[in-house]
Amino acid sequence: MSALATGVIFLIAAVIAVPLFKRLKLGAILGYLVAGVIIGPSMMGLIHEPDHVLHVAELGVILLLFVIGLELEPKKLWSMRQAVLLTGGGQLLLTSLVLVGVLVIWAAQQWQPSLVIGLALALSSTAFAVQLMAEQGILKTPPGQQGFAILLMQDLAVIPILLLVESLAGGDGNAPPWWLSLSAIFAVLLVGRYLLNPFLRLLSRYGNEEVMTAAALLIVIATALVMEQAGLSMGMGAFLAGMLLANSSFRHQLETEIEPFKGLLLGLFFIAIGMNLDLQLLLDEPGFIVGASLLLVVIKTLIIGGLLIVAGQKKGDAVRVALMLSQGGEFAFVVMTTAAAKGLLEPNLASQVSLIVGISMAMTSPLVILYSRWVNSRQCPPVYDTASSVEDPQVVIAGFGRFGQMSARILAANQIPFTALDKDAAHIAFVEQFGNKVFYGDATKLDLLRAAGIEQAKVLLIAVNRESDVMKIAELVREHFAHVHIIARAHNRITVRNLHRMGVTDLVREVYSGSLEAANHVLKAYGVSSARSDYLVQVFRKHDEALLANTLEELDDMDALIERSKRGREQLESLFRQDSQDIGN
Repeated sequence: MSALATGVIFLIAAVIAVPLFKRLKLGAILGYLVAGVIIGPSMMGLIHEPDHVLHVAELGVILLLFVIGLELEPKKLWSMRQAVLLTGGGQLLLTSLVLVGVLVIWAAQQWQPSLVIGLALALSSTAFAVQLMAEQGILKTPPGQQGFAILLMQDLAVIPILLLVESLAGGDGNAPPWWLSLSAIFAVLLVGRYLLNPFLRLLSRYGNEEVMTAAALLIVIATALVMEQAGLSMGMGAFLAGMLLANSSFRHQLETEIEPFKGLLLGLFFIAIGMNLDLQLLLDEPGFIVGASLLLVVIKTLIIGGLLIVAGQKKGDAVRVALMLSQGGEFAFVVMTTAAAKGLLEPNLASQVSLIVGISMAMTSPLVILYSRWVNSRQCPPVYDTASSVEDPQVVIAGFGRFGQMSARILAANQIPFTALDKDAAHIAFVEQFGNKVFYGDATKLDLLRAAGIEQAKVLLIAVNRESDVMKIAELVREHFAHVHIIARAHNRITVRNLHRMGVTDLVREVYSGSLEAANHVLKAYGVSSARSDYLVQVFRKHDEALLANTLEELDDMDALIERSKRGREQLESLFRQDSQDIGN
């Protein structure tokens, strides 16, 4: 079968299964898994080499970890060190010990294969759990961050577990030396710290949008490849690269460029997992497979939930997050394949464990939904405290030229958090020298606005120079984020009219106030008293605003506009004459 035909099969499976499962409120992930099972060798057999698909689709997990790294500054990771080491390490140790005990005592397995299986099953699916927490809206809450800390510790444990498998199997000594791994980490840190920002700034100045997309993919894939060649986790390499760019001005732009690829490849990843499940084993021993899968979910839920409660989380929140982390992880497939190839596990046992992992993944979404409904039925819906973060903007400023900077200075002086966007990399580099935090990106793109936090913002100030960009941004935000209060820079009366038609009424005519102030100075310099000058300017302001309001619908009719302007000027002159007579009398 050609690659094009294979791609069509994947797309058909996804566009049918995912909307159906989301309609049934079972989640997109379960839809991908079921789609993979249906088109895989166990059922329709449309795809015959699911292992190859899984290897390619793992890039989705790598991109996911890169995006997570972009949202996690090094100082924030350091603040999570206790949760990573204590909660994450405790989960890994306790879950492994319990599972090894069950396998040795109940299943009568030798300790070597039991240890390998126990460690593999103690790990959760990072892609599955993070996606599920994001769908449920709890990833950035305190319980969600505790869950992420557990996942992070599990990712750190991947390489030691692989080395243990090699050791138990009598490794051939081909593992990369420790100094190579340390050198790779140091190289990634060095490049990320000193070279990536200048590189991206250069591309933004001389390249185009397609080049920035290629650069984003290059950073992720190259970092992952370097780490893999050094014997480390590709996912951890991508996470590290993202974390090093978390403070970069290009952070939101990179996230926007990566997002479409991440979504598609993650979907392909879950489809590939479904394709790799051997349903014949389920038909041969349904009670054992389902029972073992359920036992795995129960054990991990109890241990993770207990640790989260000890860490200070509410019972309901702890159980919800624990359920989301209760499945086996994709890493178990790698361990089972490696262990079977090394002779540590019998192929049939390795296949059974892989199927148990897949079934546990399929159980997770329905269990989370059932738990949520049970909690809601008791009229105790979960209420999550928002994780405090200075990065959550109350104001988004689109355009950081002189117009946007004046507002930003006042906001900063009053400790009001904001995110500023500008697409001039050279300008960003200049204003950052004075302590301003500005992100590179085109605010006319919906994905970039989302990445910048527009959904959580209260106010958007549109301060870009180009009139067409003002209109595009206003239209996007009015359509997708109606709750956001828009304040827009209006270049002329036509812009005012067009923005009014969109429902944007809080407008700043950029030269209007300055022109009135200049006129006030001229009057005073001419000899008009200060009080009289202020009064005349105020009268003109009210008159002009009223005239503008009356002429908004006539701006396209030049004859009507000229006629109304003449009448307005006559009315203003008449008003001034009357004022002069009153003052003279």
